[in-house]
Amino acid sequence: MTNENTREWAIIPEPNSMTVGEGVVSLPYAGRVNESIAIGDGDYLLARQLVADIRSTTGLDWDYATGGMWPGFISLHIADSDASEEAGTPGAYTLTIDTDGIAITGYDFEGVRNGVQTLRQLIRQNGAVLPVLQIEDAPAYQIRGYYLDATRGRVPTLAWLKQWADKLCLYKYNQLQLYIEHTFAFDGMSETWRGSSPLTPADILEFDQYCANLGIELVPSVSTFGHQYVAMRTQELRELGEFPEDADRPFSFIERMRHHTLNVADDRAFAFSTQLVDSYLQLFRTKRFNICADETFDLGKGQSKQEAQRVGVATLYATYVGKLCEHLSQQGHEPMFWGDIAIEMPEILETLPNNVTLLNWQYDPEATDEKIQLVAKAGAKQIVCPAVWGWNALLPRIDDAWNNIARVARYGLDCGAEGMLVTDWGDFGHINDPRMAVPGMIFGAQYAWNPAGDSAGDTAENDLLARISRVEYDDCSARFVALLRNASAQAVFTWRELVEYLELDDGAGNCNTDVAQTIPCLTERLANQENALTLREARDRMMRNMATIIERVPQANRKLRQCMVEIAPIMAHIGKPGITAAVRIAMEGQLLLNRAGFALAEAHGVREAHDVDDRQPSDYRALARELECWCEAYAKEWTVTSQPSELHRIQEAVWKAADELRHISK
Repeated sequence: MTNENTREWAIIPEPNSMTVGEGVVSLPYAGRVNESIAIGDGDYLLARQLVADIRSTTGLDWDYATGGMWPGFISLHIADSDASEEAGTPGAYTLTIDTDGIAITGYDFEGVRNGVQTLRQLIRQNGAVLPVLQIEDAPAYQIRGYYLDATRGRVPTLAWLKQWADKLCLYKYNQLQLYIEHTFAFDGMSETWRGSSPLTPADILEFDQYCANLGIELVPSVSTFGHQYVAMRTQELRELGEFPEDADRPFSFIERMRHHTLNVADDRAFAFSTQLVDSYLQLFRTKRFNICADETFDLGKGQSKQEAQRVGVATLYATYVGKLCEHLSQQGHEPMFWGDIAIEMPEILETLPNNVTLLNWQYDPEATDEKIQLVAKAGAKQIVCPAVWGWNALLPRIDDAWNNIARVARYGLDCGAEGMLVTDWGDFGHINDPRMAVPGMIFGAQYAWNPAGDSAGDTAENDLLARISRVEYDDCSARFVALLRNASAQAVFTWRELVEYLELDDGAGNCNTDVAQTIPCLTERLANQENALTLREARDRMMRNMATIIERVPQANRKLRQCMVEIAPIMAHIGKPGITAAVRIAMEGQLLLNRAGFALAEAHGVREAHDVDDRQPSDYRALARELECWCEAYAKEWTVTSQPSELHRIQEAVWKAADELRHISK
């Protein structure tokens, strides 16, 4: 067998069983892929994927066909009914590469698809000369899903969504959900979706078909209870919210994450929710439907307070979710919803219908299995949901993503979870470029397929980072993702902190107490002092609380610049201008955020004035101009993957930060 340490190619997810033999196999210059009609691949997509990769990697122009009269050097088949027990697992496949040719046999269409993706990865790395090997492989989780926020700032273009689905297919995902609050063009709700670049019914129909061809189930997901911030601020729907009196408050990224709950004590609320459900589900072929129903923070605190006092908040929540689930069940659909509220109020778990799946999100990098065990012991069906850890950040928090995903995958498998759904959120305007989530997405692919495939610890993480660099980024040095990880570790002052600092201003020069209550260092002051907290006091306290962290800025920016120096030739070599631009913009932006935090600390007297390059004092106006120029470059890069949607909100926040810096300089 080939020594694992000297192999210069990798497969992700790592197969369960692989034997690498002696020698190599050369692809013929005029070859053919034979795809059995029994696979059920009507458009012969799998054969065409292989032909396309062979052409792009080797320049060879292959043919594809079906039937016994057209033998191919690569053959794709469905397993016989008397196949082995392992081959009888849905999604399972065998791949054989030897001098007689290449054969992929799958238990079903998905199994053949999975085997084809493994072969594509080998072709992309080895070209026309492939290793002799035998693989027998099957997934640990039957459901391997990805959850993409398409509502809180970014609405992806349809073209980019298709590219993302292609990538999910390559790494053997079989489910995708798009998170929707207000960014779908529902009939009669134009006041809610206007100006958001909403997805349309035609977009969903086209994308649903595209995903189905790739073996990916596109599952509808729409907020029906919480996360109704935009809808509850409209003239037509505000009366359905818990706090309609707050509908005209200035827009706030932070308040959008907190105050968004439907008043389910109002009979009109159920009609509103079912209108969303009934119209949306008609556009999808799947029978699953995610009603979300998470983070209902204001439930029982506003318009529904009297009803909550009468029956209890848990009952109020469970009754409403139960009605929505029953409404779906009566139409032959299988409901899903996020499990955070039910887990905090375990009595709700006892009331769930049998066909409901709980989406059990656990995002802590040091997560335990406590909440996953709780759902399992209650007998409820669950899908475990870790995260790629990209929200509120220009650079992905790769260590946090790896720790979170690897842990939750193992816990879920031990507790009998039905699948894993890796989440990719866009809090605070979705500043995170979706391409930055690729390493986290691939972590999810690895651990949903083979949670026990890697040993624990830094060695396992570093090995996976190296494999991702090779497979995804064509990086022969295998250093690209590790350098991206090192760069992300230099984020001292982040987008979240900048937004918090800015939004402490309520728009009239006073302290926004709703925002202040989300910042831990301010909550005690708000609770224990009768006197109102002024804007200046709030910002002073916030920056003083960050004093130790802010001291790291000079060193962090030096390290970040070194990462930029080291990663530049790698990006030039791999020849992927899209990711090159995205990474450069993200790194430059983080340098500026760090400097902005440093300058604000100076302005609030947290430290003596000198900037990150140890010159005195900070040039606030020059920094303001740099932020504005960076923002223009960022906006251009945004359009590569996304509709205009809420880009203007990010721009306005950056401009406001620049104005604050200019004000400081006076």
